[in-house]
Amino acid sequence: MSAVISADLLRFVLVRTSHPGNIGSAARAMRTMGFSRMELVAPSRFPHAEASALAAGADDVLGSAGVHDELVDGLAGCSLALGLSARRRGVNLPEISPREAASQALAAVARGEQVALVFGNERTGLENEELARCHAMVRIPSVDDFSSLNLAQAVQVMAYEVRMAQLGDAPQAPPPREDAEPLADAAQMERFYEHLLQTLDDIDFHKGRAPTTIMLRLRKLFQRAQMDERELRMLHGIFADAQRMARLARGKSEE
Repeated sequence: MSAVISADLLRFVLVRTSHPGNIGSAARAMRTMGFSRMELVAPSRFPHAEASALAAGADDVLGSAGVHDELVDGLAGCSLALGLSARRRGVNLPEISPREAASQALAAVARGEQVALVFGNERTGLENEELARCHAMVRIPSVDDFSSLNLAQAVQVMAYEVRMAQLGDAPQAPPPREDAEPLADAAQMERFYEHLLQTLDDIDFHKGRAPTTIMLRLRKLFQRAQMDERELRMLHGIFADAQRMARLARGKSEE
């Protein structure tokens, strides 16, 4: 039984791609498995003749590719982002296989959610800050002593796994309830993290320490929670009250 995937709901996001040929090869890999939405974040060179040549006819994928300066823009609208990495990083994310990632992606798409498969730079992969914007890390089980795949190969593996899951008989997720709140997307989560950071600063939570480590851990916590928009509004309200009380406390201490 084949599950139909809306072209707008599943995207392949390539971050800081160095070689335009890899963009073209990735477009070809996607197109052979029936996928067409590509988002490029800070590509070194695009559009480029080498990308078009190696796309080998997947010109529609390249022609409709979005180009962004920041990853959060490439993830706009997504409630699930899965980051590919060959190496275990300092970001303590759930680690899943390509097959499990494909299953999770299809289940989210079946609920009408937007999903991103995120691929990093050819040489360095995804940086910790980029992985921190993902809900899980996907590792292709290559051999330990030669683990790094070419970018287009990694895209092909994931496109194949999603295609096979799409063609299989795995049970589809039930549709969302009519009264269910939409999940918060990447842009809403970034505004939430900015408000959280400012609130922690206002209440002097860090006490002069650098906030980097605690913010990465809090990102992991809230990414795992996959909050909906109502929950996000509630937390924004809590932060606003905490900030108000901090201002009042400072005012009294200055009297």
